[in-house]
Amino acid sequence: MREAAVAGQFYPGTRQGLEHAVKEMIGSGPKRTALGVMVPHAGYMYSGRVAGAVYGAVEMPQTFIILGPNHSGLGPMASIMTSGTWRLPGGDAVIDEGLAESLLSHSGSLESDDRAHLFEHSIEVQLPFMQYLVGKVSFVPISMMAHSVEVCRDIGEAVAAAVKASSSPVLVVASSDMTHYESQAVAQEKDQLAIDRLLALDPEGLLRTVQARHISMCGVAPAAAMLFACRQLGAYAAHLVRYETSGDVTGDYGQVVGYAGVVVS
Repeated sequence: MREAAVAGQFYPGTRQGLEHAVKEMIGSGPKRTALGVMVPHAGYMYSGRVAGAVYGAVEMPQTFIILGPNHSGLGPMASIMTSGTWRLPGGDAVIDEGLAESLLSHSGSLESDDRAHLFEHSIEVQLPFMQYLVGKVSFVPISMMAHSVEVCRDIGEAVAAAVKASSSPVLVVASSDMTHYESQAVAQEKDQLAIDRLLALDPEGLLRTVQARHISMCGVAPAAAMLFACRQLGAYAAHLVRYETSGDVTGDYGQVVGYAGVVVS
């Protein structure tokens, strides 16, 4: 049992408070079928509207593969948790063991390891949105420190192989914030360069652009792996659902963090 690490910090710590918060952030309107999405992972008061807009814009299955960055430095360079239950204020979310083992068997980069997931918020904060929209959730968490094209391609292609072999629909979710602690103008300029590569379904270009332009996008590897997976699954388009910065919430535009929500179909 993996207990919630950031309940009461990044999001409300009670079921009632959490459901109310998520309800306020979920977007409404027509829903599209998606292969993958990219969503932010800051505290809900900062990035929840962007994440909610994305989740509200797609048809949601009950099973998810969630790729996030490793903020703690614990565990191997790329780790998958293959069994267990995550206990959250909104209820338990269970790891899909069959899907996890299938994914692991197709990857030369992933290691089965729990340490990277113990305190990591980037995956945890996605689960309440999923639980609110579909109820009982099963998922596979992948935590990434490696940023090479080779590792991102390997994991992305393993994700695609596991999704193809799955008997039920699976949504691939990349968890990433964008530019960190630069001015609003600089953040918007840099983030647009990365978003352009996302919308072009260009994981190689995304990794290259983020490195060359010194864009502090913490989940670039998960986003690239998601794009590699979606290309293998037949993706034909990507759409920017919403972009905001922390300055849009706080009014402080001197040092902001950017948040982008992207849907890949």
